[in-house]
Amino acid sequence: MKLHPIITSLLETDMYKFSMGQAIYHQFPSYKTTWTFRCRNQDVKFTEEMISEIKEQLQAYCKLRFTEEELQYLDDIKWIKGSYVDFLRLWQPRYEDFEITTDAECNLSIEARGTWLNTSMYEIPTLAIVNEVYFRMAYNYNDLIKSFEERLNEKIGWLKSGQYCLSSFSEFGMRRRLSAQAQEMAVRALADADLSGTGSKFVGTSNVYLAMKYNLTPVGTMAHEWIMCVGQGDHKHNPAYSNWYALRAWVDEYGVLNGTALTDAITTDCFLRDFQLTYSTLFSGVRHDSGDPIEWGEKMIAHYNSLGIDATTKTLLFSDSLNFEKADKIYRHFRGRAKIAFGIGTNIANDTFVPALNIVMKTTLCNGQDVAKISDVEGKGMCKNPDYVNYLQRCIDWRMQHE
Repeated sequence: MKLHPIITSLLETDMYKFSMGQAIYHQFPSYKTTWTFRCRNQDVKFTEEMISEIKEQLQAYCKLRFTEEELQYLDDIKWIKGSYVDFLRLWQPRYEDFEITTDAECNLSIEARGTWLNTSMYEIPTLAIVNEVYFRMAYNYNDLIKSFEERLNEKIGWLKSGQYCLSSFSEFGMRRRLSAQAQEMAVRALADADLSGTGSKFVGTSNVYLAMKYNLTPVGTMAHEWIMCVGQGDHKHNPAYSNWYALRAWVDEYGVLNGTALTDAITTDCFLRDFQLTYSTLFSGVRHDSGDPIEWGEKMIAHYNSLGIDATTKTLLFSDSLNFEKADKIYRHFRGRAKIAFGIGTNIANDTFVPALNIVMKTTLCNGQDVAKISDVEGKGMCKNPDYVNYLQRCIDWRMQHE
């Protein structure tokens, strides 16, 4: 490798990978998935040198094992069970699950195939590696990190002065961070900042390794993959009921714990058909990840009210392409009407004078069958089979019109 190892701990991933991982281990251990990388930036090309470095970084990542200290940290989280911790004691990534070629518009193609237990864990470290390799090799990294630090200090100044009020917020930026150094710099600075009396409170990070290191809350419950694979990976399921299957399996695993439901895997309107009194009561809140955040928040509050649930007892977690200004506007709109929280990713972990990469790695197959996401806005899906997307949309439409 030309660079230092980018991923140095298996804890260095987002918390929801462990939340989902435990439920996968207990309920869907035989499921197999394919994950596909995509760079959405039209003008980005990865060089042969970058691709070689990415391969070597992934090989180094696949040699890691959990330490006993890390396993004890996970075991101390109240919804993590000893059986899953014991599985992680034996677990190791497999480089053989990866296929990396130059067969893509950006010159970098990555697919991971294998058990869902394995491949789900690869997404975040892979994206972090691709990001850091690209920015260190394509630019003068010292200039980037200087720009990053200046903008970070400016943002913290905004919070201290009360220019922006973010209520409770977390850092969600590992998948698109500038570098491990930059993410740690941001988390440490936000944890050390005195925000008392400002109306803003930094509560944690999705990066479990940094949460352990700085004694912060590791934040994260479920991602779209959970709803897509649980709801669409069984060939007997009607995919328009993906949310119902996914919510039921989550409650089977966690009961009332670890309960923030993601709403937009197959549109929020379809989600609400299944998020009725029982689930709305059991889950502590919901997460927004696409569409107009104000419209979504109003819809969720109205839904809670229609069920006789006091919306002020529920959390609306916003996490879609946020910056401090957007979060401030959302908070001021909903203040006092619900618990408001934010997960801010790229704007904290990769804000420099260079635009961030828009890269994703998504589930494209589960048990040999296409899976798809139809969110509240176009352009976020990655299904390779347009016929399946059309089928899924027709199933949703039929349900919405006839049920």
